[in-house]
Amino acid sequence: MARKNRIKVFEKVTVTDAGAKGKGVAKAPDGRVIFMPHAVPGDVVDVRTFKKRKNYFEGEIVRIHEPSEKRTDPVCEHFGVCGGCKWQNMGYEHQLFYKQKEVTNNLQRIAKVALPEISPILGSEKQYFYRNKMEFSFSDSRWLSRKEIESDAEIGNRNALGFHIPGMWDKILDIKKCHLQEDPSNAIRLEVKHFAEKHGMSFFNTREQKGLLRTLMIRTSSTGELMVLIQFFNDEPENRELLLNHLKTTFPQITSLQYVINQKANDTIYDQDVICYHGRDHILEEMEGLQFKVNAKSFYQTNSAQAYELYKVTREFANLQGEETVYDLYTGTGTIAQFVAKKAGKVVGVEAVPEAIEDAWENARLNNIDNVHFYAGDMKKVFNAAFIEANGHPDVIITDPPRDGMHKDVVEQILNIAPEKVVYVSCNSATQARDLALMDEKYRVTRVQPVDMFPQTHHVENVVLLERRK
Repeated sequence: MARKNRIKVFEKVTVTDAGAKGKGVAKAPDGRVIFMPHAVPGDVVDVRTFKKRKNYFEGEIVRIHEPSEKRTDPVCEHFGVCGGCKWQNMGYEHQLFYKQKEVTNNLQRIAKVALPEISPILGSEKQYFYRNKMEFSFSDSRWLSRKEIESDAEIGNRNALGFHIPGMWDKILDIKKCHLQEDPSNAIRLEVKHFAEKHGMSFFNTREQKGLLRTLMIRTSSTGELMVLIQFFNDEPENRELLLNHLKTTFPQITSLQYVINQKANDTIYDQDVICYHGRDHILEEMEGLQFKVNAKSFYQTNSAQAYELYKVTREFANLQGEETVYDLYTGTGTIAQFVAKKAGKVVGVEAVPEAIEDAWENARLNNIDNVHFYAGDMKKVFNAAFIEANGHPDVIITDPPRDGMHKDVVEQILNIAPEKVVYVSCNSATQARDLALMDEKYRVTRVQPVDMFPQTHHVENVVLLERRK
């Protein structure tokens, strides 16, 4: 009974905005905010709430009375169930508008610092098939639609190869066609599933931790190269070789065919041995003549074309003249560091993941870049006075932290060092804004450039130039 009292239906409410995690925003009659997925600003809808908090409700649309003019038809049959591409029902020009608005709101409301005019967001030329890496999961108990559950028909094949249902770690949606990665991605995924079922290979059961086939990763590159990695749970050499040989024969364009046998509780591969079955153990990415080896564990921006645009903005903001010492914090595999190296005297990259630093050094050798230096370690511990003394005082700091932003000790050290410029690249403008507020005593924000890396989603990158106050 208590639960029924919490459920409310609000009729004919107008969706006014796009908010956190891409959800639509409306106002209830009592003034509280309502958040709902799959709503487009301008919709007039009936909403059934399922969660009530002091200041807001969460709900779902049960009827659309007037669809917004911003609406468009989703291209994917899985829209609304799959956890990705939550803005497929909104025209791309409107997606860009709300991403720009999010950056502006976060910088104004959280940072509360003086801002220049924010540059118009750089949209992606490709709105679909732009990702260079996709990871799919196998399951022997796929997600069932409401129609299937309510049907009297007997459900036979429960195998799936696709994506996790949002918030459900053990439920996998079987994907027919994904619009995020160019072919032969879909063809490979469908063929793997078909061949495995034809030969009676078992799909993974997450709850019981059993089965042969666990995950499938497909990486492509702007150079046309292709990596396929299958993660197995059971060690079944005969079935493993049968499947891998079939892939090698059916898709001769595969540059790197690899596998992992992972029998631990989670499916991360970073602590696992990756075995190269056929071809090279890496594929090559290219950017302005620079080549980057991408192996199974490498981090590389998942939208290659927009990564180039992002890095060009970063380099432009740094405005290097050829003699500067540049620090690249959270350097990853050193892509930004190497991208700006030819314009700098010296670039010093720091990253917490040792394997990423190994990749950075290897890529620097591959590109014959000798003015870069890379260090592995916890940023807040490595980035100290002794480190500065050993590597030289930076004229420019480029920082590209994870979503949580920079640790306060790192911010404090930047303020102590006080380089002329800081170029702050962020995938979360809220934590970026928090850090800008901390830096306001010594730095003024002089340029802001949002970049859309992930069309059909609410995610947005943002680059800020900070210049030291005189």
